Amino acid sequence: MNESNDVSEDFERPLAGLKVLELSQIMAGPVCGLMLADMGADVIKLERFPGGDDARGYQRPGDPGLSPAFTMINRGKRSVALDIRTPEGREALLRLVAQVDVVTENFRVGTMERLGLGHEVLMQANPRLIYAAISGYGRVGPLAQQGGFDLILQAFSGLISVTGEEGRAGVKPGISVADVNAGILAALGVLAAYIRRLRTGRGGRVDTSLLQACLQQTYWFAAAYFSKGVVAKPMGTAHPLIAPYQTFACADGAIAIGGGNQANWLRIAATLGHPEWADDPRFGTGASRLGHRHALEALMTEVLRTNTVAHWTAALAGAGVPVGPVQDVGQALSHPQTRAVGMVIDNPDRRTGLDKAVGCPVHFDGHSPTRNGPAPLVGEHTQQVLREFGFDDESLRRLAEAGAIPPARRAAEPV
Repeated sequence: MNESNDVSEDFERPLAGLKVLELSQIMAGPVCGLMLADMGADVIKLERFPGGDDARGYQRPGDPGLSPAFTMINRGKRSVALDIRTPEGREALLRLVAQVDVVTENFRVGTMERLGLGHEVLMQANPRLIYAAISGYGRVGPLAQQGGFDLILQAFSGLISVTGEEGRAGVKPGISVADVNAGILAALGVLAAYIRRLRTGRGGRVDTSLLQACLQQTYWFAAAYFSKGVVAKPMGTAHPLIAPYQTFACADGAIAIGGGNQANWLRIAATLGHPEWADDPRFGTGASRLGHRHALEALMTEVLRTNTVAHWTAALAGAGVPVGPVQDVGQALSHPQTRAVGMVIDNPDRRTGLDKAVGCPVHFDGHSPTRNGPAPLVGEHTQQVLREFGFDDESLRRLAEAGAIPPARRAAEPV
């Protein structure tokens, strides 16, 4: 098979023809929409006006035009500005819902119901609809009504408590674990529900939450707690079950070394010039190495500090040991391997000053499905989309007069 990570509009994306109405904002829901869009879905982003998605305001000093952060997870979507708090806006939404395949939302539990647009109402308008909701704590339970943000759920779920340097207070992981994973889980749920619909003809509701997305990350920690009552603490870059499996300082930087099994451990000892370590009773088995991790780390660091990252990376990789340099984000995004697997794509967008984007992490038949294109302005496609869904000139005029949509002359302008 010839692998190609070039973005190609000729490639038949697996979700071509699927219509998604995205009522989500900021990150979790839009990540779900981005994945579906890359796989071929027509994602229509429904936004309030003026202002739109709150993430449009997430800008650093000096950012031009559209927020780069917003653009990164909303490229290739179309924006409709619609005030669903108005009777006319609610009626227009129901007309859209009747013709789409999927609705996504990440409002606080109960918000859609208070607007008269809950799951049951939308399913009445379209019994084949797949309704995907992302909440903070889930739809049931004592905290279901609380709102949730990535930071809050990382704290609540225990992720912060196991992240950071050993012997110090936990810290927040640098990435938005809750939001991104919740978006991925929602996309997975949508695809599963879509397969069921192809089989049975019926739609249904898909639910996930930031809490579930965080707790899913705790498999190893949960195993230790449920089996032995062990409550995990921060371990720096070390692993709770394997040693050596962490980062180590070299003469000019740091590397990550994965001694995930006995064969790799023997290769590490030999490559570092100390084959006798293999006979040391402290390091003879995985369990004993884990129990003497600090002593092992000290011995390995003493050797690794005598040469460079490049030297040790080449030596260990040559011996078959999993190893890699500790890079910053810029180095990772600039590495040729990153480009080779399609995770950095060319996507010039004059309205943001960006010329690249992060690509789709799933490929099909050797092709990246990543869809090029700019992120939309608020309401940029309002008139276009509503006409596609059967709204005539008179209907659009009435909606504008009622304040449910922006005037036609402003449809392609920020509202």
